[in-house]
Amino acid sequence: MSAVPSSMPDIPPALRELMAEIGPRWDQDRRNNIKLMIEEFSKVLADAPRDGVTVTRNVRYGEHERHELDIFTPVDATTRKRPAVLFVHGGAFLDGHRNRTEQIYSNVLYYFARHGIVGVNIGYRLADAATYPGATVDIGNAVRYVRDHADELGIDRDRIFLMGHSAGCAHAGSYAYDKRLQPADGHGLRGFIVVSGRVRADVLPDNPNAKRVEMYYETADAATLDALSPVSHVDADSVATFVAWGEYENPLLDIHCAELVFRLGQAKRRTPPMMWLKGHNHTSTIGHFNTADDALGRAILAFIDDPR
Repeated sequence: MSAVPSSMPDIPPALRELMAEIGPRWDQDRRNNIKLMIEEFSKVLADAPRDGVTVTRNVRYGEHERHELDIFTPVDATTRKRPAVLFVHGGAFLDGHRNRTEQIYSNVLYYFARHGIVGVNIGYRLADAATYPGATVDIGNAVRYVRDHADELGIDRDRIFLMGHSAGCAHAGSYAYDKRLQPADGHGLRGFIVVSGRVRADVLPDNPNAKRVEMYYETADAATLDALSPVSHVDADSVATFVAWGEYENPLLDIHCAELVFRLGQAKRRTPPMMWLKGHNHTSTIGHFNTADDALGRAILAFIDDPR
């Protein structure tokens, strides 16, 4: 995998100062902080490189209006099959869209496509249209679509990676780990990438989205939610996983990510590759893709080269 030569924009000093200012008090005004980060990173990403990538938008994979994919394909002379990253956005179960803004979340897929990887941005039904396991069923159908069309998309079926952010990891994680929600022939994944992921369902007092969790899973029972949580289905045969989270996360998500690392380590007898992003918050962990701050991107590229 090689990058298309083109400079990526730096995160401006003023934005870094803003991140440092709001980080320690992230949850005191979480909704406005998320909105602010989306706005500020969208400005930066407006200057991010998009060259060398062809984008095919609104590809249907199902009947619902949200059953659409955007496919980001590298443009070069190679005829070899490429790995693919399938991205699942967040939004606390009730909000969110694969195109949060013109720049967010397409920045993630542009980054990977510019490094020789086919990027797929997945739309899925939200909790007001489909409760558990509806979104996970959608993710499975999107994976199936990509596998069925891999030849025409130039994708190596043996190198398909699923990636989630925030609540997107609840849906993607259930598909990646819970065998009850996988097709009879298996999940078809080479790896799973978790960024600031909600991999545990809970309605604890510290969880600002507890009501949304209860709405999606249709229960507030702790034992039932534990049984439905992606992290509860990790075992020795679980797909290779990469886990990353920011210094300033939405409440409990850093703990959930750390729990996933621990459980994978217990089950596989070695910890998975992971990254803790100093100075980053729940939104910047995904908003900074396709900027010059690409330490996380490079770590994920290394994982894609050698998933374990």
